[in-house]
Parts: sequence; structure tokens; C-alpha cells
Amino acid sequence: MAVPKKRTSASKKRIRKNSWKAKGYGTALKAFSLGKSLSTGNYKSFFVPKNSLKVLKRIIKNFNNLNRLESKN
Repeated sequence: MAVPKKRTSASKKRIRKNSWKAKGYGTALKAFSLGKSLSTGNYKSFFVPKNSLKVLKRIIKNFNNLNRLESKN
């Protein structure tokens, strides 16, 4: 079995960890942007069936209602 010869420095660990986190952040940002454009209706680059938009709007409405309930408590 392969064994590393030297210990990885703390700075290298941090660099690798931060690059790994940045990938997730970028993906989450894209997903949020896509959801936002769908909810506002400002989408041009992809096709969305009308019935799925109704479902999406219902989900967003329920999510907003949950947020209001949590903020009151």
C-alpha cells in the first residue's frame, strides 16, 4: 500500500480544503440563480413546461409561508 513520505503542511491542507469548498459554493450559487430566474420569470436560455412552473410557484409560496411562521416564533 502506498504511504506518503512526508506530512502535508497545514497551509496545503487549507488550500485544498478551500478549493473544495469553492466548488460547492459556485454550484450552489448557480442553482440559486436558476431558481431565482424561474421564480421571477426572467428565464430565456432553457425550456420549462407550464405545469412545472405552477408547481415551482406553489413550492416557493409554501417556503415563504414557512419562513414567516419561523420568524414569528
